[in-house]
Amino acid sequence: MFSKACEYAIRATVHLARKSMEGQRASMIDIANEIDSPVAFTSKILQQLVKANIIYSTRGQKGGFGIDAPGMMTRTIADIVSAIDGTAIFENCGLGLKECSGIQPCPVHVEFAKIREDLRNVLENTTIASMAANLNDGLTYLKR
Repeated sequence: MFSKACEYAIRATVHLARKSMEGQRASMIDIANEIDSPVAFTSKILQQLVKANIIYSTRGQKGGFGIDAPGMMTRTIADIVSAIDGTAIFENCGLGLKECSGIQPCPVHVEFAKIREDLRNVLENTTIASMAANLNDGLTYLKR
């Protein structure tokens, strides 16, 4: 459903939120290890998240990556998906046709529109803070 980069971005952001809730920052290597991602790939993903103002980075001895409390409370999975994969998942045809609409629908248009709307609702209503809280409570996991 999401690109591999987007999957890693979501996992990295949730990991950073958990660390930030503990008053800590995380290094790129820590993040890569925690989400089982290659370091170079993780670096590119983190740069995109910083550029989209979802996370921040600080240089120096006590530097690293983090996410601020207001950002955790207001940012959602949809923000991460949009920053990494764009909005195609919410807009494109389920069969990959160049043009598909209610006026000229593809064979799965009506069913896919419902699924897309449900997905949009989940992604737009799930905050980074709620995902990190579930992680802290042991209800969810980032790594098996």
